[in-house]
Amino acid sequence: MNTNPAPVSTPTLDSQPNLDRVPEVVLEDITGLSAILRQELEAETQKQTPSSQAISDRIAEEVTRICSKSARIQNSGEIASWKLTLGRHRLKKCLRYYKLGSRRGRVELHSTLSTIVYRHVAPLKAQLGFQGRHSLIEDFLQGFYIEVLKVFRRENNLGEEYSPKTRLELAEYMAFTEQYAKRRISLPGRANQQIIVLRAQNFARRQPQATLLDIEAALESPKREEGEAMHRSPLSKQVRDQMVADALDPAEAVVRDRVLAELVKYLESQGHGDCVDYLALRLQDLPAPEIDEILGLTARQRDYLQQRFKYHVEKFSRLHQWELVHHWLGADLSQNLGLSPRQWQQFLGELDQSQQEILRMKQGQVSDASNSSLSDQEMAQRLKCTPKQLQRRWYQILALAWKVRNEDLKEIKVP
Repeated sequence: MNTNPAPVSTPTLDSQPNLDRVPEVVLEDITGLSAILRQELEAETQKQTPSSQAISDRIAEEVTRICSKSARIQNSGEIASWKLTLGRHRLKKCLRYYKLGSRRGRVELHSTLSTIVYRHVAPLKAQLGFQGRHSLIEDFLQGFYIEVLKVFRRENNLGEEYSPKTRLELAEYMAFTEQYAKRRISLPGRANQQIIVLRAQNFARRQPQATLLDIEAALESPKREEGEAMHRSPLSKQVRDQMVADALDPAEAVVRDRVLAELVKYLESQGHGDCVDYLALRLQDLPAPEIDEILGLTARQRDYLQQRFKYHVEKFSRLHQWELVHHWLGADLSQNLGLSPRQWQQFLGELDQSQQEILRMKQGQVSDASNSSLSDQEMAQRLKCTPKQLQRRWYQILALAWKVRNEDLKEIKVP
């Protein structure tokens, strides 16, 4: 059984955490840290269960390992403080899924990971719309969830028969899945990439079983003895080179570049230059700690910036440049907004009479090549509303379509 530790993610040291009156001596060993975490976990869940003890122990062991491996934390002189901060951070992620519950938590995780791999699961130059990519995402993620469970067992020294059974254990597994998916693997040329993206790219290539290497093993640091052997392997080098090749379908790249250019123009016109900077760094695939350091942000400031960025991206996608964005996603009106026939019927059933009329007129703009289709100004006059009101109503229609698409995600199948 492989018991090698996972790659260490080092936090930034922009602002020193505090012990919140927890005596430092309590945090010197795993038992003391675990006791604090368990107390806070049970206070949030209002339950005392064997699961809370086991989860607290696992979190305490993980953050202790991280702190012992991080030279920056060791040199900071605040080791106990960082143990507590990292432990609470892991606990917060677990509690987030716990509070969402089994169903909502599964959908939230599935949606998050689907967004990351959307552009990577399809073979290059594949002409796939939203539904085609959705099917590939479903196939890929079901296998990925099984893989993550195996990793979770291995890293926590759990038996092969272990599966999360309680709500709290499932929340721990989902939090681990998200964290594992976003782990970064070092690549040649000082580049790095998220594990789930590498897995999705490998899935898209449909490599023969004979050449399927374990990506983590192939890309591990050559400092490890086993890693050195893999690093020297010609086949390993070939896999590495293939995985870092950033080749897009030229036609798709043109549309993507136009979407990005229009998004930047929109953000600048709205006076959100900090969102433009954030977007530029995200496009470089930098990890969150590096983005914080470059922009000089605290964790709270970054959360606020992310929320504001997400809000404006949604407005851009559903209002200001909805046609361009939906065309890029293969989910424009000519394709029923990327909805399957069953989803389309569900979507239509949730529209009121006024919304159905707006949808019919919008479809007429797309299908009617002559000059007989109505302009937005004429549509507003027919509906006895202002152009602004028409825009808001159309935004609500598109938001509902996105909701129907995302709510139809399959549940995670935990072995």
